[in-house]
Amino acid sequence: MDSGLRPVRYDIALALEQLAHADAKLGALIERVGPFALRVKSTHSPFEALLEAILYQQLHANAAKAILGRLLAGFGDLHPQPEQLLAAPEEMLRAAGLSRSKLLSLRDLAAKTLDGTVPSLTAIRRLPDEVIIERLSRVRGIGTWTAEMLLIFRLGRPDVFPRTDYGIRKGYLLTFGRTKVGKPITADMLPKPEQMERRAARWRPWRSVASWYLWRACELVPTPPASQIPLS
Repeated sequence: MDSGLRPVRYDIALALEQLAHADAKLGALIERVGPFALRVKSTHSPFEALLEAILYQQLHANAAKAILGRLLAGFGDLHPQPEQLLAAPEEMLRAAGLSRSKLLSLRDLAAKTLDGTVPSLTAIRRLPDEVIIERLSRVRGIGTWTAEMLLIFRLGRPDVFPRTDYGIRKGYLLTFGRTKVGKPITADMLPKPEQMERRAARWRPWRSVASWYLWRACELVPTPPASQIPLS
């Protein structure tokens, strides 16, 4: 079965070469993590992708998946069209598990899709990143971070830097800051977005690739000093 995932369309080999040349520490992280393995989900329209994003906000993935399944079941196991969502009775949507806040966000998403604020898939592919972020952020429940995730993971844009993302800030600290092995990372230790922006300027036009590696930095097991590596 087709998973709907595909490789990004930009030149990964060129991106990795230029990033390593521009920033030696980032290059060391790239070497340690290994091949770039981001796959983008390109089968959904912006409306469908944002519908799912709203459902998953502030919920455990399993709970959100269950709500999504019940919602789609009400529309024949398909993503509803915006006009269908607007016409659906509130009782039906609430029965799927939608909170009042999420229901209002989905209604607003549908209305702003119909009035053209949220572009179609064909239209959004022609728009620059900053325009997409500005337009999507007009939707109730959609902020800059959600728009940036769509740019990276749905549209496969190569130069997006989600500077407020916790994982990005933590990965940046682990890669470029000073931490002690075994010491918990607290919020006050995380770098400021403005600080990261200054260094990230050298990663253009491949900041999405750099971001993917910063996320991976959070998953790496710290390598002990050579003197602590057992001989057998």
